[in-house]
Amino acid sequence: MLRVGIAFHEKYKQYDFGPGHPFRGDRFTNALKCFEEQGLLNLPHVQILKPNIAKLKDLLRVHNKSYVDLIFDFAEKGRPYDLDTPLSTRILEGALHIMGGALKIGESLYDGKIERGISLGGGLHHAGEDFGGGFCIFNDVAILTRYLQQERAVKRVLILDYDVHAGNGTSDIFYSDPSVLFISIHQDPKTLFPGTGFTSQIGRGEGEGFNVNVPLPPGTGNETYFFALKEVFIPLTREFKPDIILANGGSDPHFADILGSLGLTVSGFFDLSRLIIETANEACSRRTILLVGSGYNPTVLPSCWYALAAGVSEVEEIKVNDPSAPPVEPPWCRQRVKATISELRRNLRNHWKCFR
Repeated sequence: MLRVGIAFHEKYKQYDFGPGHPFRGDRFTNALKCFEEQGLLNLPHVQILKPNIAKLKDLLRVHNKSYVDLIFDFAEKGRPYDLDTPLSTRILEGALHIMGGALKIGESLYDGKIERGISLGGGLHHAGEDFGGGFCIFNDVAILTRYLQQERAVKRVLILDYDVHAGNGTSDIFYSDPSVLFISIHQDPKTLFPGTGFTSQIGRGEGEGFNVNVPLPPGTGNETYFFALKEVFIPLTREFKPDIILANGGSDPHFADILGSLGLTVSGFFDLSRLIIETANEACSRRTILLVGSGYNPTVLPSCWYALAAGVSEVEEIKVNDPSAPPVEPPWCRQRVKATISELRRNLRNHWKCFR
């Protein structure tokens, strides 16, 4: 029987940037409450896994020691990393538990205890080797990737970043690494933080061709979003043949999110999760980990996170709905996305047969 693990610790909620900030710690407990209400945690094949705190050696798999020391020093002094990213010993402890959650899922999967995993609260993709920002101080996606490669003999990792914001930290870490295929589908960076993630950014050196960005215009809805995924993610996955798929994001591509302007619905997240699973079933024997943490509308976040988790857990249908009808996708949107994909193919055709 399929076994699914969900990493969660009560101390996740300490990763809370305070009143008035869009990133609050109650997101984790609110999502878990929704999982319980929808019966997800009563399924016999779904289990909660309690992680340990990440150790220094795990952070140093990715981050420079000088940067790690800086974060610990700022946390001890209660000094913010930047205007959007406050620090304290409490926040740091929460972050280290979230990092530990990603590692717990990776460990459990390769120990044969689960076939799929969800790292609740994960996907802190704006942190690079020696920088943070965008509410991220350490990058659990990258830390998990290096753990799997260094400790579990994993050779090829595919990272699908479906957060509304481009995953600049993850991209930077693996920009020259051909063992990691990084695919980021996000809102046009000309319209949104972090202002990077263009089709021309395809990697460097041996990693050229392994950094793939799919920017979408504001207003992109379910159908065009999935059109882009099927044109890029599926053929590249088949050709790359990863050992595992890591997918990170959350609810911020939802049409009601306050920091993004894409147009996904709750059912769209369910379909997204199922598409990832179907692709992983074909490409890498079910091995899939979702790192689910983003989203800035507390009303829709629990339902969207549940939809993602339900897809991974092979729930046949979901019974959660959007708070209102989604906006109509702009009529020019599909043509613009088609043009973007054509440009992406031209940039990558020397690296991938599927784009020739």
